[in-house]
Amino acid sequence: MISRLLNFEDGVGCEYGLSKWVKIDQDMIDAFAKATGDHQYIHTDPESAKDSQFGGTIAHGFLTLSLLSQMIADAVPRTEAESTGVNYGFDKVRFVAPVRAGAEIRGRFTLAKYAEPQPDVIEMQWNVTVEIKGEDKPALIAQWKNLRFENAAEPLKKAS
Repeated sequence: MISRLLNFEDGVGCEYGLSKWVKIDQDMIDAFAKATGDHQYIHTDPESAKDSQFGGTIAHGFLTLSLLSQMIADAVPRTEAESTGVNYGFDKVRFVAPVRAGAEIRGRFTLAKYAEPQPDVIEMQWNVTVEIKGEDKPALIAQWKNLRFENAAEPLKKAS
């Protein structure tokens, strides 16, 4: 089983790591706006956004949320046996502070829950805080669930 390799079951309540800082520039915000169709001026129009309560453009909250996959891959070790990891949902997401264009953010991951619902599958819930460099308030806090599968590709190979 996956857990025996990293002792995740003994790590509930432990911080597993911090991701690297990720720079959120205007090009990234614009690309996300294009992909989602959310072109609200506070995200895409630096000139108009100067007069907003944010004083400039800010990242979409869902852009910050979407970066959790990148951040957890950077912060939390994978096992050799783990072939697939998937999102399983959120119990809580709060967008606490805006992420201004040009800011750097990183994820902090603490294992909150651990279960092995079936052989070769683990379910984890992470308490996640996305920090903004130089800011007191985090950008985001979340309770994020994911599943990790051991040797998940093998059944697919046998079926084809």
